Amino acid sequence: MVSEQRRNNLLLAKSLLSTVGPAGTVGDIRAWLEKRRAAVAVDVRLTDFRSLREWRFEEESGDLVHESGSFFAIRGLDVHAEGGGLRNHWQQPIIDQPEVGFLGIIVQERDGLLCFLMQAKIEPGNLNCVQLSPTLQATRSNYMQIHRGRAPRFLEYFRESRRHRIWLDQLQSEQGGRFFHKRNRNIVIEVEEEIPPHEDFIWVTLGQLKELMHFDNTVNMDARTVISALGWRGSDIIPLLRHAGSARSRALLASLCKEEYEPRHLETLYWLSELKTRYLIRSRLMPLDRVSEWRVREDEIVRDDRLYFRVIGAEVTISNREVARWSQPLIQPMQEGICALVMKEIDGVAHFLVQAKLECGNLDVVELAPTLQCLTGSFRSGKPEFLEYVLAAKPEQVIYDCRQSEEGGRFWREQNRNMLVAADRDFPEEVPENFRWMPLWQLRELLHFNNYLNIQLRSLLAAVNILDV
Repeated sequence: MVSEQRRNNLLLAKSLLSTVGPAGTVGDIRAWLEKRRAAVAVDVRLTDFRSLREWRFEEESGDLVHESGSFFAIRGLDVHAEGGGLRNHWQQPIIDQPEVGFLGIIVQERDGLLCFLMQAKIEPGNLNCVQLSPTLQATRSNYMQIHRGRAPRFLEYFRESRRHRIWLDQLQSEQGGRFFHKRNRNIVIEVEEEIPPHEDFIWVTLGQLKELMHFDNTVNMDARTVISALGWRGSDIIPLLRHAGSARSRALLASLCKEEYEPRHLETLYWLSELKTRYLIRSRLMPLDRVSEWRVREDEIVRDDRLYFRVIGAEVTISNREVARWSQPLIQPMQEGICALVMKEIDGVAHFLVQAKLECGNLDVVELAPTLQCLTGSFRSGKPEFLEYVLAAKPEQVIYDCRQSEEGGRFWREQNRNMLVAADRDFPEEVPENFRWMPLWQLRELLHFNNYLNIQLRSLLAAVNILDV
């Protein structure tokens, strides 16, 4: 009898190999997204803070809050960070959203293939309005209907998740530089009963999702973080992938095989524990109107030098949402960022260079991040580690290069360049103490636990395809 884990591995592998599914080809899915984009009326207008309905600045703190006391608030954050010979202190606005939301995907065998039920979801901050999103993407305030609108579609399946086969159920962090201790419940459930069709939802294969990630701003951040945690053991799927004969595919497949490299897992955990004791971050919420070097103006909260990001207000009308019209603050970056993951074959096994990164909103000091993560300030002026190498990569080294959006419910038209770069032979295996080479199986193993991999690293791992050539 095939074990449940092996069954799931084989279903995932077959779905990965399938770029044609119940909805047709990848081109058909993109055409469907365009039709949904044209079918829904969207109007997002930037406005001053006084015009934001049901939002106000608190008298005592100056914090920007919703009158219900729910959703989220823009507060001040005072940060003291130490480690690596550096000592820093700064203050900034931060999104305070202590509630845990749902990021959920329903999977089901359809026409003999494991398919993912994805939503054409419009977020006010999206560059292109509609992006492919999880089946359910909802904050606690949304699914508790604090907004007095209708409940999100398919919520009942996730509220009663134990009735179904659970593939994944884990709390994962949000952007550590923008949110204070924010996490979401990443959950994937297999539902056997017939799912009622809806014009905003579509069934796609894993192979199609991987291909769609090669198009700018198509698969949203929330979908990518959930997909990143779906993995399998290499030994289970080798028979299905024998035709994937390129050297890179073989190295990626070997990277999924756990047995030979298990001792290194403990070494990595020891390394992380040591860094968490060596680095220190003290972050505390503070009144927004006392944050130094920032100014609250009629239509923006911004630094005196206009660096990093600013907070703006928006009036939103979207015809197919649970509530058709609302107001809210959004975070607007002052520049486009870059996130890159460097891969190197070590003894025939693909390893990824990750860094232990300290961010002010982290719940547990440091989280693993991509080789290069530059989301605030000009990365060219700061010249972080490995920046020059990534930017100078030859075309044949670039496995993946795409612009991906941050979460459009909180960020205004933010996109960052996401890259996977194959290192050349001369790239050193010896790296700085806060960096480490890790195989895919180990990164996926850590995704079974809270607060190990940050959302930027998860987003890049979602784009890794063992069929890449």
